[in-house]
Amino acid sequence: MAALNMISYIFLAMLLHVAYATDPTQLQDFCVGEADPAKGLFVNGMLCKNPMGVTLDDFIFHGILTPKSTNNAQGSAVTTVSATQLPGLNTLGISMARVDFGPFGLNPPHIHPRGTEVQTVLEGTLYVGFVTSNQPNGGNKFLTKMITKGDIVVFPQGLIHFEFNIGNTPAVSLVSFSSQNPGVITIANATFGSQPPISVDVLSKAFQLDPSIVKYLQSKF
Repeated sequence: MAALNMISYIFLAMLLHVAYATDPTQLQDFCVGEADPAKGLFVNGMLCKNPMGVTLDDFIFHGILTPKSTNNAQGSAVTTVSATQLPGLNTLGISMARVDFGPFGLNPPHIHPRGTEVQTVLEGTLYVGFVTSNQPNGGNKFLTKMITKGDIVVFPQGLIHFEFNIGNTPAVSLVSFSSQNPGVITIANATFGSQPPISVDVLSKAFQLDPSIVKYLQSKF
């Protein structure tokens, strides 16, 4: 019996060691190491405030109920509530956002490289969907559905997704993330609007488009 207990303790210790040995989730796209402290400017997250100077205001955000203007090309606007806007979120691994949609407004295809998204529809009806990563057969499955007020949809971390207001009245949703800084990459902007631009030859071959069309798309972004 004593030997069995000892084996159990050793196994538990191994599990705890593995858990503590894993790397934390990155909070930036990259963090290149710098050996000289005098040259180091960024950390993987945010610098911490002296605890003696913390107040409840550090944990309160005002304005999530205030809609943003959707008078833009996509007809949507996002109010972000991450550790940048709400310092008390730092190191807690969560953040939020509000998404406003004008009539037939679109939150275009994008990904969050560092967080899973949970979105709740507060008003309106949204056509939503996400695309899986590459499947063994080389394809990508598209999952989509109409959701309305009170419905919740989950977009797994790193997968392309979108929301489209199919109504002629405004819509709004509230979003939660599993990261204090989930990041966002808008697919069209990143592909055709990066600076410096991606080579026309690369994009024309990747999308099987005439180079003139690629140049036109780049001019739009």
